[in-house]
Amino acid sequence: MQGIERGLRVLEAVAEAQPVGVGELSRTLQLPKSTVQRTLQALASAGWIRSDGSEYTRWKLTSRALAVGRRGWDKGDLRTVALEPMRELRDLTNETITLQVRDGAERVVQIERMDSHQAVRTFIKVGATYQLPHTSGGLAILAQLPDDEVDRVLSSPIEKLTPQTDTDPESIRKKIDEIRRVGYAVSINQNRMGVCAVGAAVLGEDGCPVGGIGISMPETRFDEQRVSWWGKQVSDTAANVSSLL
Repeated sequence: MQGIERGLRVLEAVAEAQPVGVGELSRTLQLPKSTVQRTLQALASAGWIRSDGSEYTRWKLTSRALAVGRRGWDKGDLRTVALEPMRELRDLTNETITLQVRDGAERVVQIERMDSHQAVRTFIKVGATYQLPHTSGGLAILAQLPDDEVDRVLSSPIEKLTPQTDTDPESIRKKIDEIRRVGYAVSINQNRMGVCAVGAAVLGEDGCPVGGIGISMPETRFDEQRVSWWGKQVSDTAANVSSLL
């Protein structure tokens, strides 16, 4: 059992930081390099990870890991239900559309993406994880939570991913108040410089947030005059998906 747990920890760490080397994994997981190396070789032999072919071996997930993850989403679940509304939103806005779900209490994980048809577009890896305040979908989810849960989330340090990442709990609370007022969240250069997004929360049958849909675009196409229109489109899409769950 210990070996299985260690293998899963290493697999999750690779997914989080890929491509990643043995040394970084050893430091992150606080395991001996020899132990990490043996586990990586076992995962590679089983087809879960592969070397990226660089001079200093770094590891990344194979398509098998992603395929298994996607099979875990049953028919009628969020991802399946959201695909067509996301496609319609992508075609309407001609921007990249993202779908994220909560990953534990304080993070979201990207589970789907509909790419813009434009040559210059944003790209967020499926499987990427972020703290809730780092993305428009995450902020929208956060705004739907009770205040005591918001306080718990904001009691943990917010990682500064860019020079503009908002890490101040009081500032984030003001954003939450605005999101609750208008129904959508705006993210500008919060998880990567040059990337902006407008997002809204998807609610389950019990009214609790289960995910977030975002319209993601390069900062060069972000126009304050269009924010309210983007906000309405993404809010309508999120409400549509919520009604289908």
